[in-house]
Amino acid sequence: MAGPPVAVSCEAEPEPEPGGSAEAGGEQELLLRRGDLLALGSRLKEALETYSAALRLGPPPGPRRLDTLVGCLVLHYRLRHGLRCGRGRPEAGGPLRCCGCRGFLSEPVTAPCGHSYCRRCLRRELWARCRRCRERLPAPPPPRINVVLNQLAEKWFPAECERARGRRRLAELLGQGRFREALGAASRALRADPSDLMLRIYRAESYAGLHEFKTAVEDLNFVISKMPNWPEVYFRKAKVLHDSGFIGDALKLFLQCLALDEDFLPAKIEVEKTLCDLLSPETVRESLKESAWSSPHIRSKPLALDSAMEESYYEIQLSPQQQLGGSEVTVESVNASLNRAQSAHALNSTEKFAKEDGLKRVSSEPLLSGQEKGALLKRKLSLSEQDMLLCEDGRSKLKKQGETTKKDIALVCGTIPEDLIDVSDFECSLCMRLFFEPVTTPCGHTFCKNCLERCLDHAPQCPLCKESLKEYLASRKYCVTELLEELIVKYLSDELSERKRIHDEETAEYSNLTKNVPVFVCTMAYPTVPCPLHVFEPRYRLMIRRSMETGTKQFGMCISDSQNSFADYGCMLQIRNIHFLPDGRSVVDTVGGKRFRVLRRGMKDGYCTADIEYLEDVKVADEEDLKKLRKLHDFVYNQACRWFRSLRNKFRTQILQHFGPMPDREENIQATPNGPAWCWWLLAVLPVDPRYQLSVLSMMSLRERLIKIQHILTYFSRDQSK
Repeated sequence: MAGPPVAVSCEAEPEPEPGGSAEAGGEQELLLRRGDLLALGSRLKEALETYSAALRLGPPPGPRRLDTLVGCLVLHYRLRHGLRCGRGRPEAGGPLRCCGCRGFLSEPVTAPCGHSYCRRCLRRELWARCRRCRERLPAPPPPRINVVLNQLAEKWFPAECERARGRRRLAELLGQGRFREALGAASRALRADPSDLMLRIYRAESYAGLHEFKTAVEDLNFVISKMPNWPEVYFRKAKVLHDSGFIGDALKLFLQCLALDEDFLPAKIEVEKTLCDLLSPETVRESLKESAWSSPHIRSKPLALDSAMEESYYEIQLSPQQQLGGSEVTVESVNASLNRAQSAHALNSTEKFAKEDGLKRVSSEPLLSGQEKGALLKRKLSLSEQDMLLCEDGRSKLKKQGETTKKDIALVCGTIPEDLIDVSDFECSLCMRLFFEPVTTPCGHTFCKNCLERCLDHAPQCPLCKESLKEYLASRKYCVTELLEELIVKYLSDELSERKRIHDEETAEYSNLTKNVPVFVCTMAYPTVPCPLHVFEPRYRLMIRRSMETGTKQFGMCISDSQNSFADYGCMLQIRNIHFLPDGRSVVDTVGGKRFRVLRRGMKDGYCTADIEYLEDVKVADEEDLKKLRKLHDFVYNQACRWFRSLRNKFRTQILQHFGPMPDREENIQATPNGPAWCWWLLAVLPVDPRYQLSVLSMMSLRERLIKIQHILTYFSRDQSK
């Protein structure tokens, strides 16, 4: 249950004393949090009171601070009107479509998550997160145009690409404030192609820029009649109404946009800004000075608020169908109250436009006063009464509230003729084969994932344009370009099957742990002993990556040999973890596994390989011999413990930090193929020549290994005693 309503006074606040701002900030944060909880509990009336009290202490800290309230208003609006979140306009036909607007993929760019958008969609920051995978989209400027997808669009749909270029020219004119030129260009283009809805939207923006709001709304209403589930057109219409001074109607349309697409970022920002303006006591106080209200829903009893506040935006009707155990409200009642509180602001705005001759196209009665013109404009544009629709034959008609519209019309790009589908359009420029797991760099070039990774092993630059890819390499987020993969699956399925077969054969070759096993030529490694590695050479970056991709997570470790490149014996290493550095280097945490003997040496893509056989200790079967082996084992183990305890504290600390503690003595000394783990730990920490250590590694007799270790310990113990 929520606490009592927060008392709010509209009187002027005294000047804060030193240190008071911090206290006010803390109080404001508490009020905002309480407002969030009330909104989440479906108690919107009390939430609005609390938010207003918080705004008396200053603007909300940080952007999107009223996000919870916005989300709750959108949810109630959607429930009230039975709307579903469509996440964009109806899906366009054809193979090339934008993940955002669902229209033709004009100037395609591929986000880091691998999904492709029109450059316009990302440049305008219409969405903060990807429409498909919910990953955060890059902030403007967007990535470069995807070269492969752009070439396909130009080849398959030249007419659509030409129309897209015309729209971009219109957008540039609008961005430069050249509204007259944009209006003329849009009108000419519409005469040539009346079915292009985007052109009609651009023309509406041109009208709005010239303050010809009624005509702009007519164009937008026509688009809505054709595509009533397209969130962006509601946003554009809301902006027009907002600019013309009708804040409440604009707020309703912003909520309509978010009800259809809850992630439409500009609409969220506009709703929050509008709510901040409407809920701030200064705005309400100013509007109350200029307006008098006579509403049948005025409360007769104060709500711990002064009388001016209770007669404005807190006057909310309850809907029994929407009550969920608390004081529930409907978005319409909130919107109506907000409209009443802002009517004076709307009148002032329209008077301003009248002075600028902006209402000449809105009203045909030039002798009306400014206030009468504002009232007439509001009557014609009000969403609560009627909407103006422009029919295809050019005649206008009135669409009453609640009237159903035509079905959505999807944009169709057409099908692709078979003679235009060429496998060479889908070839990687590095391996000259069909793309396999295509990834696109921020500079817009596409390669097979494996090909790109191999190039980045050598230099953090694009293989084609040589642009720096240091940030791309640091993120190591090589997401497959989904649209390209879909096109390959759909149109080149046979070629893809063959390409996949070759890839699987290569992967199987890398997965064999006895034939062509990758060998890291570096240092001694032992079973069960950790072996951290710093990998920086391109050949070993490739080797480690292949070990991870195949799932084996293993490779051999041998010391170098002047005659045979690497030694005849080694130890397999199991990768436990990899920490990648921003420049492509990595720190690989490995632990020793099986010992092996090299049968045949080879080379693969710059690193060594070998055919190997694994080594195992020969087990002692005779009971008497096993008893003697245990006795020798215990003696050498105790000798090793004494030697370790005799070391200086500094040396012991360094050993423990690098190798960890010495393993405990094992009861069954023949339980594992490699014998007791403490023997290998001791060999790793003893300062012995690697050749001597290699001879111990190659032994298949535990007794011989223990004797060797005993000789080493005896030598070092004798040396320490001198």
